[in-house]
Amino acid sequence: MSANDQGQSGQHPLDDKTSRRAFLKGVAAGSAAFMALGCVPGAASAAGGELRLRWQEFFKKNYRLMTEEERRETVARLEKLAAVDDGLQVRIGCEPPLPRVLFGYAFNVTRCEGFMECVTACIKENNLDRRSHTQYIRIFEMEPGHLDPSAGDGRFFHEVPVENKFYMGTQCFHCENAPCTKACPTRATWKEPDGIVVVDYDWCIGCRYCQAACPYFGRRFNWAKPEVPQEEVTAQQHYLGNRLRPKGKMEKCTFCIQRTRKGRLPACVEACPTGARVFGNLLDPDSEIRYVLTHKKVYRLKEELGTEPKFWYFID
Repeated sequence: MSANDQGQSGQHPLDDKTSRRAFLKGVAAGSAAFMALGCVPGAASAAGGELRLRWQEFFKKNYRLMTEEERRETVARLEKLAAVDDGLQVRIGCEPPLPRVLFGYAFNVTRCEGFMECVTACIKENNLDRRSHTQYIRIFEMEPGHLDPSAGDGRFFHEVPVENKFYMGTQCFHCENAPCTKACPTRATWKEPDGIVVVDYDWCIGCRYCQAACPYFGRRFNWAKPEVPQEEVTAQQHYLGNRLRPKGKMEKCTFCIQRTRKGRLPACVEACPTGARVFGNLLDPDSEIRYVLTHKKVYRLKEELGTEPKFWYFID
């Protein structure tokens, strides 16, 4: 390169900090405009449209920072990408919390018989990975006199119920003072006004700090993209719930947010054959969950921690 090419100073333009900064800003701005405007060979084609979708998806905001319009645009984009990537026709909702609703859950330890229909229903409803056998719900076979699931058998493979045993279910307890939300460095997890602790999967970096902070073993790490047979995918989804999660993310029970924000029961409650599971609005004095809390002997795990879980155990 000649001195004329380098300029009068004899220095390459990119060696100057001001010029380098301007150059990089120009490249970034040019690339963004190039993509946004579709100025890519074949941008009018399906491939060009797909490229724009992926670009927009990559640069989207945290769910909490989106406007309602941005949320609708985001779920519409995800529906299109599901069709492109997996040939799936899904409906992804972004329903907000219902007014004057605070969800709570109660588990009857005298009725559960360890059948695990709840686990099966949860796996199907929430599009959980079949290859790794991911489960949000665990059922523990317990010895009389023990009330901590960590003392039970969570891997029993035999005919149930067993005499002189009882069964306890665990999942995310949706704590009022959730330690997992405080541990997250990217604010990818938080508690919604209806009490549901949610995760924005696309802002989770998979550090697993929330998993370490949870005293109830309520979090699961997604080691791979969920493998779900196409014919078994639950098509009715929620952005913060049962949509297919990317690899390397934390996930958890969301009280079936895709169902409960539409006035339906969680899948596990509907599937329970013994009526051991109770779900409802804690702010409704006439709800079943309020009846249980008022008239039954109830307790919560590790109350001394001050987490205030919205999940109670009770006996008849």
